[in-house]
Amino acid sequence: MLRGSNSDLFDPRTEMDSDFTRGGSASDGDFGFAFNDSNFSDRLLRIEIMGGSAEDRADGEGCTSIIDWARHRKRRREDIKKDINNGDLSVGAEEQILGSNQPDMDDCVVCDNQDEEAEAMVEGSPSGDEAADDNESSWSMDCSTVVRVKTLHISSPILAAKSPFFYKLFSNGMRESEQRHVTLRINTSEEAALMELLNFMYSNTLTASQAPQLLDVLMAADKFEVASCMRYCSRQLRNLPMKPESALLYLELPSSVLMAEAVQPLTDAAKQYLAARYKDIIKFQEEVASEDAVYDFVLKWARAQYPILEERREVLGARLARYIRFPYMTCRKLKKVLTCTDFEHEAASKLVLEALFFKGEPPHRQRTLAAEESSTLNRRFVERAYKYRPVKVVEFELPRQQCVVYLDLKREECVNLFPSGRVYSQAFHLGGQGFFLSAHCNMDQQSSFHCFGLFLGMQEKGSVSFAVDYEFAARSKPAEEFVSKYKGNYTFTGGKAVGYRNLFAIPWTSFMAEDSPYFINGVLHLRAELTIRH
Repeated sequence: MLRGSNSDLFDPRTEMDSDFTRGGSASDGDFGFAFNDSNFSDRLLRIEIMGGSAEDRADGEGCTSIIDWARHRKRRREDIKKDINNGDLSVGAEEQILGSNQPDMDDCVVCDNQDEEAEAMVEGSPSGDEAADDNESSWSMDCSTVVRVKTLHISSPILAAKSPFFYKLFSNGMRESEQRHVTLRINTSEEAALMELLNFMYSNTLTASQAPQLLDVLMAADKFEVASCMRYCSRQLRNLPMKPESALLYLELPSSVLMAEAVQPLTDAAKQYLAARYKDIIKFQEEVASEDAVYDFVLKWARAQYPILEERREVLGARLARYIRFPYMTCRKLKKVLTCTDFEHEAASKLVLEALFFKGEPPHRQRTLAAEESSTLNRRFVERAYKYRPVKVVEFELPRQQCVVYLDLKREECVNLFPSGRVYSQAFHLGGQGFFLSAHCNMDQQSSFHCFGLFLGMQEKGSVSFAVDYEFAARSKPAEEFVSKYKGNYTFTGGKAVGYRNLFAIPWTSFMAEDSPYFINGVLHLRAELTIRH
């Protein structure tokens, strides 16, 4: 097929024998002087511009960034679908997302006590690279209203030389090929790009220089099979500064564009950029507070990119949910997944049940499941390097409100605490109030040596007063059973924390020694019991 060749019949880079030059050398194939000039044209091109609302303008018009362009194209695609479904050109209001569906954040924690002042802990959703999905081209938009008509003088040899589309139009014996008048029907959103494309076919250059406009012309060049223009747009886009959102968008262009040989250098550059940017993923680990934060971020992004509920459910269920590691979300957040209207109820139930079954597995079985999935793309059972350490929680309502919290720290995590580091757990709840654990490397009260400390903090929520009995314990050799290390009671108020500076009553060097009784297979096992006092 001519289209499959992805090249001009007469490549503009081919030298032509002519002494005539005007506005550029003839050897560059510059026929800009002949554009829309009756003296050098053999046909009239009638462009019927089909209309919709006043807002239906050229994609690049008014778009100042890749994100604006992607969002505008997605909105226009949604409007086109509405037009087709409704049988008219009316555009309905976009579906609104009610505030009640937004996930609340149990994140903000500030700690403070007479022995140790802890930092604020905020588990906000990290800002991420935005991307857009635009898998359809709208050049086939079929509307019944012509809002205006443009007539241009064209040279059929020039257009046919640059485009298999026009070559077939002028030479296949169809009625259009026998007439001097040729008609094209386009949507208003395509007008600016088509005019740029036609001008390029004469002059081999574009006035467009920004990414949104270049992408519009690239889409037009793909539609009308102008490979040289696709190469030009691809080259110009590669010369612009690459960003995560633009790289992702280039890889999400319609398949007809992605498969074109002329666009391969652009997509290759996008892949190389993303691979280089995220090669050392460890340096990004501090951006992921917890799996709850990953879930909140994905949900926020999906709501921004897909305002129509049905489309959002499809994208979340079929594409995005697989990248959320639900087994490492807190039970409190999993409950909210079940009531989240952004997911189909059946899909949400399946995800939550799978997560709960994993949480209920013994540790050796969890490790086996994680190892089996470590080489797969989804890796839903593999724990990330979270900023806030996951905990396992067992809750009791009777005879007293109580919870038992298990926090495991690897030896290397403890090594990184020296000389004054801290590591925080994810939040857990008792009696409707949020708490967290924090492990510290600090000086003992006489400031004579470093030691390991463990503290219990309460999330700050107003001036609430909360009386709690608590106990800290740790597994130790040789029995490898939990041994109580510290008991106490404390009346918490918002943002307060209490604990013990030297939990094991030994210096840091002894705690971290190779023969330390507190590391079992390289893991420190801590337990905290909390009971509400009446």
